[in-house]
Amino acid sequence: VQLVESGGGLAQAGDSLRISCAASGLSFSRYNMGWIRQAPGKEREFVAAVSWTGDITEYGDSVKGRFFISIDNAKNTVYLRMNSLKPEDTAVYYCAADFAARLPAENTEGYSAWGQGTQVTVSS
Repeated sequence: VQLVESGGGLAQAGDSLRISCAASGLSFSRYNMGWIRQAPGKEREFVAAVSWTGDITEYGDSVKGRFFISIDNAKNTVYLRMNSLKPEDTAVYYCAADFAARLPAENTEGYSAWGQGTQVTVSS
């Protein structure tokens, strides 16, 4: 399985940004796709997850109501729409897959495939 993130960059506080994760080699019948972020000097933080059917989503408390995750199975792509960005959203955002499709999906230890990450920087 290969996960490739794209779409990160520099944004100002209040802006919106969408990052994408293109997956290849997904031969599993069920899985969760998640976004996990890590800021310098901080631990990994669960951001959001979506089931392979797209009908179950979960969000970390710090992004609820601002970030939205979606999946397009035809394109094997997961998206994270980030609205009302804050400087504290600055981090490397990793796409990850959990092939056991665990729920709740917030435990980052459950993800076994990871992308290389994309940097999101939000200035005040």
